[in-house]
Amino acid sequence: MEAASPSAAIRRRGVMLVLSSPSGAGKSTIARSLLENDHEFELSVSVTTRPRRPSEIEGVHYHFKSMREFEMLRDGGELLEWAEVHGNCYGTPRKPVEEAIAGGRDMLFDIDWQGAAQLREKMPDDIVSVFILPPTMKELLARLTRRAEDTSEIIERRLKNARHEIEQWRDYDYVVVNDDLDRAFASVRAIVAAERLRRERRPGLEDFVAGLLAENPD
Repeated sequence: MEAASPSAAIRRRGVMLVLSSPSGAGKSTIARSLLENDHEFELSVSVTTRPRRPSEIEGVHYHFKSMREFEMLRDGGELLEWAEVHGNCYGTPRKPVEEAIAGGRDMLFDIDWQGAAQLREKMPDDIVSVFILPPTMKELLARLTRRAEDTSEIIERRLKNARHEIEQWRDYDYVVVNDDLDRAFASVRAIVAAERLRRERRPGLEDFVAGLLAENPD
């Protein structure tokens, strides 16, 4: 069995990777691929008041709550961030995120720009934000239509809101244009690899370097 490299044992804080995009631009597809291919990530499962779609599973895609249940979580300080999007409320449970990051585990957030702004304000040293853009508005409409899970009225509203969401791109650390899914996914993985190596995220480097300097190579 191959021994773990010394660098892999260096203690670090987890990365809070935020993926945002207008609905249909591909953030959820990229998030799923990242979870399947990078087992250091855990998905932050949001709570929402939105009705469950036929393809969605409670506790996997979202924790589905009534408005009253959501308000109790929000007012009790149990949400790290929350936002109202397309007439429904979404939020991130606080406790599992804080525990994961402190323990060196990476968390993945598939959330909108409002939630990203709140996370950025509360945990600025841990967040890495990536905005996913569609190649064209025509392609965005085609993707929303192909999904076949929303009514024409909802699709129209999502497309209208997309313009305002896209205007938030300057607030993000990185911007990826999803004109090719494989290429966009590769870009996100490259971002993650670099961010995990940032000096300020690796408090264990102090001990590692001290031990390195104390070594006698003879």
